[in-house]
Amino acid sequence: MKADLLTPAVARYVYEHSTKPDPLLERLAQETMEVTGDSAGMQISPDQGTFLTMITQLMAPQVAVEVGTFTGYSSVCIARGLRGGRLHCFDVSDEWTSIARRYWAEAGVADRVTLTLGPALDTLAAFDQTVDLAFVDADKGNYPGYYELLIERMRPGGLLIADNTLRRGHVADPSHDEPTTVEIRQFNDLVIEDPRVSVLMLPVADGMTLITKH
Repeated sequence: MKADLLTPAVARYVYEHSTKPDPLLERLAQETMEVTGDSAGMQISPDQGTFLTMITQLMAPQVAVEVGTFTGYSSVCIARGLRGGRLHCFDVSDEWTSIARRYWAEAGVADRVTLTLGPALDTLAAFDQTVDLAFVDADKGNYPGYYELLIERMRPGGLLIADNTLRRGHVADPSHDEPTTVEIRQFNDLVIEDPRVSVLMLPVADGMTLITKH
């Protein structure tokens, strides 16, 4: 688990009292570590995966969007929660998403997923469907652009979830000026000042912000 914001004891307790990933997701996590090396930290944690499946089931979206698919863990979790809807994934890496495609097929959700490769600021701009649910976990400097493109396309009552919005708690330390932390801090300020939405930041994993459109 990504539990930098919790004490080790509390993190262990949370893990022990949450539904565990099934063998498919465990194998996907293991392959991701073996294949992507240091980049494996981009993968969401098991508790986040369970959360995404649950929130998808509750929202019952017809159109779900994921920006930043990586090797597919989060997309499998979202796709499993769909009930007749479709997940549209946007990513730039054919290499890493090739792993995702294998696991979509094995999980039996490939028929629910559409993958679009290319810079997401461009591909999202060409996306002409009304969005019910979105998950953003991509390059942090472009979060404001992804956010605007998605909110413009989102139905009233729709939900956007942004990952890594606490940056191990560094966002709360004004003296911490690492570039990505600064970018996330600016994104957080942008969102909370947007009158079109309501916002709830959750201290889950590295921070997940829930944003609903009015």
